[in-house]
Amino acid sequence: MRTPISPQLEEDGTLRPSPLALKLATQKKTDFDGHVYADAYQGDLKVLMICTEEKAMTMANGKKFSTGNHPVEMLVPMLHLRNAGFEIEVATPTGAPVQIEMWAMPKEDAAVMGIYADFKHDFDNPRALTDFVEQSMNETSPYCAIYLPGGHGAMLGLPDNVDVGKILNWGHRRGLHTLSLCHGPAALLAANLPEARAGQPNEDYLYSGYDIAAFPDAVDKQTPLIGYMPGHMPWKFGERLTELGVTIINKKANGTVHIDRKLITGDGPKAANAFGRLASDTLLKTVSE
Repeated sequence: MRTPISPQLEEDGTLRPSPLALKLATQKKTDFDGHVYADAYQGDLKVLMICTEEKAMTMANGKKFSTGNHPVEMLVPMLHLRNAGFEIEVATPTGAPVQIEMWAMPKEDAAVMGIYADFKHDFDNPRALTDFVEQSMNETSPYCAIYLPGGHGAMLGLPDNVDVGKILNWGHRRGLHTLSLCHGPAALLAANLPEARAGQPNEDYLYSGYDIAAFPDAVDKQTPLIGYMPGHMPWKFGERLTELGVTIINKKANGTVHIDRKLITGDGPKAANAFGRLASDTLLKTVSE
């Protein structure tokens, strides 16, 4: 018997959140504030946005959750970055299309739907990270930041991807900013892959000793109760980051944003607008110095 807390079946056999979960945890409009950056950047520096190309997360009970990148957590910060004058380059591990949690799309938000339409071709035809590593991972390529958007899909195919790890280590050496929110910080685990650490000057994990804001494991543990997910998580990214010396500063997903050195983080969709503002303001300040 189907109930308001029963996850809903997609055509591909994955399960999207229940009607109750969608009512409680998604929104038709975001809090994007439309900020105008008077000192918008005029140069050619770009932000590399690394997205997931995987949709189905197999939960601990074997059921498959319909996921991808969360549209609010991806698109609202993109609006700010674009308004601040930065070009955004979309990439996935193999160049396969970006997967997006379309069930969370705020369809009555004109600004969000507008940038989604503007980038639809890029989402369908992203750059492959393998190509980036071979062609652009050098000391002169025009990038100022690496952006890891949220959504549970960020836990799929990115934390164990050597190219992601190589890019994070390269960006760190070059002094680029890294931007990430919600479950996006799961991808930071890739920086610790042995193949990605080759040539590093020390043996410490890249982000050991850092404070970040991220979606708490404890909240993920509760979401199956309302049918947001069809089961418990297969693994806990916060737990793994903590084991590597990272401190997650928030206990709830209430809109926390944080900056520690050149790592800018936020805890979920409630943080998307403030995260986008913080990231954009920080990048503008950096490129003007």
